Amino acid sequence: MLVKFCGATSAAEVTDLAAAGADLVGLWYQVPGGRSEVTAARLGALSEAASDTGRLTPVLVTFSSDLGALLRAVRAARVPYVQLHGFQTPGTVRALRRDGPAGLKIIKALHLQGSECLEERLTGAYERAGADCFLLDTATADGRIGSTAEPLQDMAVRRLADRIQLPFLLAGGLHAGNRGDFAGARAHPRFLGIDVDSAARGEDGLLCADRAAAVTHAWRST
Repeated sequence: MLVKFCGATSAAEVTDLAAAGADLVGLWYQVPGGRSEVTAARLGALSEAASDTGRLTPVLVTFSSDLGALLRAVRAARVPYVQLHGFQTPGTVRALRRDGPAGLKIIKALHLQGSECLEERLTGAYERAGADCFLLDTATADGRIGSTAEPLQDMAVRRLADRIQLPFLLAGGLHAGNRGDFAGARAHPRFLGIDVDSAARGEDGLLCADRAAAVTHAWRST
């Protein structure tokens, strides 16, 4: 099972996540108003720091649909993963697959508002366009997306997972104590892993090795 923590902004946080047993680290780029937004230069430095751990794979996480800017950032920072976390179209996925570096992995977020997937009618198009996997996350009642700390409903996740054809990461308010709430999602044959933000942060708001390790241990326990 993959464990991804999102929103690192410093090399110290990256090192802590590697020590906590994470596999992927999300780096926010062109996430308007995002608390963990980094510049293009910082993106490159953190991507290198993640790769240098020998364990972590960096993931560019973005709300942007600016293909040119995304391709420049991917190439400059040498990130092997892009996570399209906004409402980008299948055309953006197709263009990244066509014009991006060979081997680039594309994660497309799908947002569930209650039991409804806001992008459900597009899931087949995302698959045909070349997405590698989906990330299932929360859209709040007032429309907020990304690091909402609001959990999904296990039944809604299972129903959506049955309708899509790609592996999926689970996000949305996950923490060390709610693994048992997602028995259906974890048992699904296309369940790939988890993506966590808020539950891995300390009182200072930074990603914390101890809290990240607690999440990793809880979700990987059998």
